[in-house]
Amino acid sequence: MIKMTINDRQVQVDASATVLQAARKIGIDIPTLCHLELDCFEVEHRMGSCRVCVVEIEGRPNLAPACCTPVLEGMVVRTNTMRAINARRTILDLLLSDHPKDCLTCEKNGNCNLQELAGELGLHRILYSGEMSNYPVDLANESIVRDLNKCIMCRRCETACNTMQTVGILSGVRRGFEAVVAPSEERPLSDTKCVFCGQCVAACPVGALSAMNRTYDVWRALNDPDKTVVVQTAPAVRVAVGEEFGLEPGTIATGKLVAALRHLGFDKVFDTDFAADLTIMEETTELIGRLKKSENLPILTSCCPGWVKFFEHQFPGLIHIPSTAKSPQQMFGAVAKSYYAEKIGVQPENLVVVSVMPCLAKKYEASREEFSRNGVRDVDIVISTRELASMCKEAGVVFEHLEDEDFDRPLGESSGAGVIFGASGGVLEAALRTTADWLAGEDLSNLDFVEVRGMKGIRDATVTVAGMELKVAISSGLGNARRLLESIQKGEAEYHAIEIMACPGGCLNGGGQPYIHGDTKILEKRRQAIYREDANKPVRKSHLNPDIQKLYQEFLGEPGSPRAHELLHTKYNPRNNF
Repeated sequence: MIKMTINDRQVQVDASATVLQAARKIGIDIPTLCHLELDCFEVEHRMGSCRVCVVEIEGRPNLAPACCTPVLEGMVVRTNTMRAINARRTILDLLLSDHPKDCLTCEKNGNCNLQELAGELGLHRILYSGEMSNYPVDLANESIVRDLNKCIMCRRCETACNTMQTVGILSGVRRGFEAVVAPSEERPLSDTKCVFCGQCVAACPVGALSAMNRTYDVWRALNDPDKTVVVQTAPAVRVAVGEEFGLEPGTIATGKLVAALRHLGFDKVFDTDFAADLTIMEETTELIGRLKKSENLPILTSCCPGWVKFFEHQFPGLIHIPSTAKSPQQMFGAVAKSYYAEKIGVQPENLVVVSVMPCLAKKYEASREEFSRNGVRDVDIVISTRELASMCKEAGVVFEHLEDEDFDRPLGESSGAGVIFGASGGVLEAALRTTADWLAGEDLSNLDFVEVRGMKGIRDATVTVAGMELKVAISSGLGNARRLLESIQKGEAEYHAIEIMACPGGCLNGGGQPYIHGDTKILEKRRQAIYREDANKPVRKSHLNPDIQKLYQEFLGEPGSPRAHELLHTKYNPRNNF
């Protein structure tokens, strides 16, 4: 520990801290744009590239960036001198001079750090005028909009992509006025190994990276008299959407979410958790089959489309190991356009399936060619949690005052195992609950596998299932996934089953969730809410869901049947790693 002085106040901090961290410890605010800390994921971006956080340090002739200046014993810092304040204002004035003035229509309006900081510093007019950046906007994919005209070179997206996710497609290109962050040769994201996880969007402080907005397409479908429009909503949405309406983080808003979707005009409101239970039926059948044959182990979960695209690019040699089960989103679409469409007498092409997802990669997933039959997509439109909130506000839905309502059936009934899919470790725990019962041949009372829960990026455990010891691992964040798989390739670790989610912390921290800017306390509250929802469910195992049992009896036959494989399973494709 060292002692130092900031604005005439003494503070004692760890010798590894920065001036910014020391100031925050005693409640002194230093504005930042490029700084990003994700403590629980061991990721920190402290390049000092924006220089908005400059301070004066006694004995040094130049201003220093607080976010990347290490503390020293006896250091004397002033954050509020006129020299520092004027430098910050000048830097912001220069950034604003080359920034588009479309704030009212920008996707990040109200969530833009540059906009917020300009307001805090009282910058109400543009002091400098001159040349403006003029780049084409990248709209070539279904998930992410990339507008380099708004890039402020903070390089937070670069840290998210390269350090946290290790996808490695973003870097600083060009120099001086023309410098931006982009893929090599400034290619569209669709021509790269981008996995569309959306963590770059979550990290971007401005509107240079944003979600592809599909709300207009939903409104158009809802107003088409020839279409039957149904919606599914993912487990992580219900514990985060309330934040958009001022509810406490971690509020379970399931009933209000259903009511809001009905107010918007959907013909039926269903639950992706139903399809999560269906996923467990197929994935567990596959797991038990592999365990009995001792082949193609460890099985890797395949619910996360960002992770699926990652291993297609980065680990093509392991293409045979992931489960062939589709994700819950795609299973739902396939069942809705076959079983449910048949039940209600609607042709698949006239049934519009809308998904509300915490994840931007789900937009990409729905567009994959293998997830359509006879030219009809299983899932037609995917919107994020944020997009749903904006639709509710546009329609005048007072979310916080809605009375709770229940999902429609038969595709709305779910177990607690389906709910926990939203948290890192949840998919594996749900599979273990069913695996234990099926191997034992009875309904076991022990159904909480708490050893697989948590927030740590890589976790492993040995669990006893029906007298069999299973070695399992859980990873969230693609950088952690890479380290885990490389350890397996080197023979340093052996497992029977591995769950991987692209986003740190799981779907709760998806790129389409309400912006929390690395606030891990909010993320933990969402995680706790998921498990509370599970604990309150009358049915907590996927195979005991009565509507899932009915689906197999009436339509699919049994898990792993030819019809189940036709509708609920897929294959993977090695992709160029560029």
